[in-house]
Amino acid sequence: MTLEIQNLHARTEEREILHGVDLVVRKGETHALMGPNGSGKSTLANSLMGNPTYEITDGRVLLNGEDLTEADPDERARAGLFMAFQYPATIPGVSVANFLRMAVNARREEPIKVKEFGGLLKENMEMLRISRDFTSRYLNEGFSGGEKKRAEILQLAMLQPDFAVLDETDSGLDIDALRIVADGVNEMRGAERGFLIITHYTRILGLVRPDFVHIMLDGRIVREGGSELADELEDKGYEWVREGVAARAG
Repeated sequence: MTLEIQNLHARTEEREILHGVDLVVRKGETHALMGPNGSGKSTLANSLMGNPTYEITDGRVLLNGEDLTEADPDERARAGLFMAFQYPATIPGVSVANFLRMAVNARREEPIKVKEFGGLLKENMEMLRISRDFTSRYLNEGFSGGEKKRAEILQLAMLQPDFAVLDETDSGLDIDALRIVADGVNEMRGAERGFLIITHYTRILGLVRPDFVHIMLDGRIVREGGSELADELEDKGYEWVREGVAARAG
């Protein structure tokens, strides 16, 4: 069971941003994709979820062998791919609980029973230390950065996807909110799920230790390794990676 990115090229109207990305995430594995701002990380995340702003010009995205390259975002979600965005949308008039119930039902043949949904919601809210009144609020309306991230991790816990892509989930979080998000992710890790954590900070990786780290520069993955690679980035920054790429090219 894999999320497989094969030779992915993607562009906006202005220019090509991804220049042939290859990456395989297997169930049970946690991968971190790191790189400075402008390296193509969020373009990859958006391409994975079918954002129409980004055109895939070559390559494929496969989920458990199924080609999702041309699939709509809702088809990708139903196939078992979950996306947590850097800037989650606000939905006035729709409570967190109602949104979560709609999201859960979108992946089921039969709608979830009210009692079953309530029990599942309570269990996951306790896991994430979320207060009871949180789910009666309108989704992301007036939420702090930390509350928005908690709502996304709660959605992840409710949906139980095969693969989760977290795009800059640690962005703008204070240490308490970061720890709650990290605890939620760690709680969800296991043999039945794969994670791809996209970030340019190493902060979250101190709390969610990845199995594999990939460094992206200028739309390509240029270096790969284990969790020690993130520690090296913490010490040296990205410039040493750039210098290494330039030396190899020369």
